[in-house]
Amino acid sequence: MASSVSADTPAPWRALAAVPLLATLPEDRLRALWRDSLPRRHHAGEVLRGIGDPAEHLLVLLRGRVCATAGTAAGRVVRFGAWAGPCALDKVAVIDGRGHTATLTAITACSVRSLPRARFEELVDDVPSVRRHVLRLLADQARRQQERFADAAMLPVEARLATWLLARAAASPHARVELPHTQQELADLLGTTRVTVNRALSALRRDGLVEVTRRAVAILAPELLALRAHAPSRREAQR
Repeated sequence: MASSVSADTPAPWRALAAVPLLATLPEDRLRALWRDSLPRRHHAGEVLRGIGDPAEHLLVLLRGRVCATAGTAAGRVVRFGAWAGPCALDKVAVIDGRGHTATLTAITACSVRSLPRARFEELVDDVPSVRRHVLRLLADQARRQQERFADAAMLPVEARLATWLLARAAASPHARVELPHTQQELADLLGTTRVTVNRALSALRRDGLVEVTRRAVAILAPELLALRAHAPSRREAQR
């Protein structure tokens, strides 16, 4: 007897509707994008794309987590962030056609759809909601990049860490921040070393501003932490 699919089982292409970039598209467009995209699965630790690789496809992450990194001339790794599906990855690279802006690596097992660049460009040209989404994304990235440069150039590590914690705690109802999988990942995000970020985290804990567990940080004194985010380090204050 042939097997049948329950009427309650969602069609696979509906997974695209959960991607913010594509959320406003009608069903016929989503079905067409599903047909035009190629499925890929990646294991944890696998590189999806390397920095500078041709961005000939828009990578739509349906499930899993991916981080973006780049190496410096001094041999350090800079971590730009991590993203969880559903989302579209490195849209900027697909738009300008100059190659991927970072190395994209699977943190967990990932399910991805690869959409040809020409199809993505059609969406940007034809669908106002997609165009607005891309413009907001580019503006947000430009703003965050400028803030990141300013932080790296002017703020001590402890202030950078405090700023990072406050930004993420703002989105949490319990003022609790989930830490990256390793302290090295957090160090890469802040543009410093694991030893230095561990020292800064220990200082905040010792001063009673945060409580640190193995995988999370609870903000105990947000007002004082905010002051620490804008204050110079103790060493600088003593000069």
